[in-house]
Parts: sequence; structure tokens; C-alpha cells
Amino acid sequence: MGWDQCDVIIVSGDAYVDHPSFGAAMIARVLEAAGYKVGILDQPDWRDPADAMRLGAPRRCFAVTAGNIDSMVAHYTVNRKKRGEDAYSPSGKTGRRPNRASIVYSNMLQTHFKGVPVILGGIEASLRRMAHYDYWSDKVRRSILIDSKADLLIYGMAETAVVQVMDRLSAGETIRDIRDVPGTACRDESILTGGIELPSFEETEKDNKAFNTMTRIHYENRVYPYAKTLYQRHADQLIRINPPAKPLSTKEMDTLYALPFTREAHPKYKETIPAWEQIRDSVTAHRGCFGNCSFCAITFHQGPRIQSRSKNSVLDEVRSFVKKEWFKGTVSDIGGPTANMYGMHCAIGGCKEMNCLFPEICEHLVVADQKIYTALLQDASEIPGINHVYIASGVRHDLALADLKAMEKMVTRFTGGHLKIAPEHLVEDVTQVMNKPSGKVYFRFLEKFREF
Repeated sequence: MGWDQCDVIIVSGDAYVDHPSFGAAMIARVLEAAGYKVGILDQPDWRDPADAMRLGAPRRCFAVTAGNIDSMVAHYTVNRKKRGEDAYSPSGKTGRRPNRASIVYSNMLQTHFKGVPVILGGIEASLRRMAHYDYWSDKVRRSILIDSKADLLIYGMAETAVVQVMDRLSAGETIRDIRDVPGTACRDESILTGGIELPSFEETEKDNKAFNTMTRIHYENRVYPYAKTLYQRHADQLIRINPPAKPLSTKEMDTLYALPFTREAHPKYKETIPAWEQIRDSVTAHRGCFGNCSFCAITFHQGPRIQSRSKNSVLDEVRSFVKKEWFKGTVSDIGGPTANMYGMHCAIGGCKEMNCLFPEICEHLVVADQKIYTALLQDASEIPGINHVYIASGVRHDLALADLKAMEKMVTRFTGGHLKIAPEHLVEDVTQVMNKPSGKVYFRFLEKFREF
């Protein structure tokens, strides 16, 4: 390739698959399109310094991600039992990434590459940007910025922020200069006017009410463009959390998914990657979810605004499947976090709360947009070489009931065996706490499903 040094090296806990659903691949292609030389250090052996150094030092920074899922979730069940498979590793073999991979990788790089900036990203780091309850140790832990000693954290979907950071580093700024990029968190010296100070780590560690106050303020400042800068003290250190990045437009989404992904695992792997096998014939049509279930991470990571690709962008990706040797004629999924939110919009352009479905569906939510989704599925099914198009992403059943014609099409034409819904619970006192529709809504959906 004629390179003697990478501009940025992405360190990932996943095997490398050049597919847009793999975060490391998406960020690599985005940076490549922005003119940067990108290296991928996939599943480095954190116990072997030589493995960490196989690509040398980058010119600008290391970008670290634990992978597509939290490393602790990758390793353990909800009962804290070790899993027997890691879907993002060759042949599903476990043990190729460490527990708390973001922290381990960051510490490893800082040991061997002193002075080179380390930037964290991915869902593991994103959800730990402030003090947080850690299920695995059953205690409140500090911001991951403290334990990892990383220079910067990019939270949420990082495409916009990572290019801004790289451009500023390339222009001569130091990583310490970069404190105000939307969608980032860092250590800072003082609280700016207009910022909000959260209860400190020490307070949240000892007091449940302080922890709940922190969570409420964070929730109230998760929506662009209403969010303010948040600050949280950890002893003598101050964590700054900038407002979220601006959601991507349809044109920007189309640009991302049109990048030259091979949609294949790296040829160095002799064994298959189970996660790639599962998603290779599926299409991500949109990001975000406005369900705001109180137990769900999506609203704090992808955000509540729906960011949809255009119909042509999705159909172009489906057409590309037909040329693949592995494709058997079935598109296993066209969807996103919630399938039937594709293309949906708010008649008044959104609000600070973005609590669109609870306790009732908001009058400003254009539920008829679900017809846009079923029309997309129909168009995809008519492409030559496509035999079946299915919905494998979850469907929000209260939304489906708001447009019975769209629901009928989803049920009768695009359900491949099972339609996934998530009532989660049926007892009303519980569903209210979960920000979910009641059991009555579920049974009404079930009745209509059987009728169709």
C-alpha cells in the first residue's frame, strides 16, 4: 500500500468483518473516506506486548472499542455464568478478548505507546461515560474515562465526531485541546456557564437518591438539540459530557452505507464468524428508537430520533446480495432497533422529551408512516433474484395496532415463521415502570395477529 505509518489504528475486541453492522468496519471506512490511513488491530492478545505492537504507533491516535457488544455481556449470561460461545470471534471461540476490554486495551496501549492519544468508542464505553451501576460487581463504578485513563470518549454512533476529532488533531491541536466536540466525553478542569453538574461519583456510590437524580438529569439531556453539557466530579477529577451529536440526515445515512464495504470477513480467518453468518443477508434500514423503555440502552446510545436510509439506498444493498455466492434468495431482515419505526417522523419536528409511545402514542407521531416500511419490504421482494424478504428485527406491537393495514402486511407477507415482539411483562404496575404498554395491548395485538 506504500504506507510507512497509519494515521489511526482501531483496536477492536471483535474479529474484523468489513460489514456496516460491525462498528470497527464502519468507523474505518468513514475515516478512509475522509482521507485517513487506517489500521485494524483485531482481538490483540492483551497478555503479549508484541501483539499489541504489530502495526506500530499511529500518527494521530488509537481508537479503542470492546466490540459490537459489551465484553462482559459477550462473556457472561444474566446469571453470571460463562458463555460457551463468542459470536464475534472465529468459530465462536471464547477467550479472544478480555473482560472490560475497553479498560484493558486502553491501559495496554498507554503502557507501550506513551504519549499517543487513546480514544474510546463503542457501546461498552458509551454506556459507561459517567458513574454507573455495574451488574457484574453489584456496585456503582466510576466513569470509564477514569479507570481506562483514555484521553477522550466518543459516545453514541461515532461517525461525525470521530472525523471532527481526527481533523482537529491533523490541524495541529493536541488531544487536550479537544473538549467541545458533540458526542464526546473527557476529563476537564472547570464547569462552563450553562452546564449542569450531576451528583458526584462519591454521592451516587453511597446514596440511591443521588444515583436516581443523576440518571434523571442524564435522561433529560439525551435529545439533540435540547441537551446541555453535563459534568460529574470523581474525587479531584471532573468528567465533562458534551451534548449528543446531531442525528444523521437520510443523505448522510445513505453515504455511510454506500461506502465500499466488501461485506465479507477478513480473508485471514480460516473459520467462520458466527455473527457475520447471522447478519450477512440482512439490511440495517434505520437507527434510533423512540420507545424509551426504561431498561434499554438504545435511547442513550443510538438516540430516540429515527435516522432512516432512503428506499433506493436499501434496495441497492439488497441488489448487491444477488451477486454473492453465499446468497440463497432470502433477505432475513430489513429493519433496525424497532423494525416498524422506519421512516417515522413527528409532525411538529420532535420535542425535548421524545417519549412518543408512553403512556399513549403521541398525537404528533405520524403512525401512518408504517406504510412506508411495508412498501419498502414489498419493493425489495420484487427485485430479481429475491425469493423472500422477512422481518427479523423486533416490531413494536402498540405501533402496529395503530395501522392495521400495515400490520396485516407485516404479518401475512413478511413474517418468516415468527414475528418478534417484546411485551416484556403483562402486569400493569410493572409495565408502567418499564415505560411499556400494558398487557391489554399485548392481548389485543395477539387477537389481531391470529385474525390475520
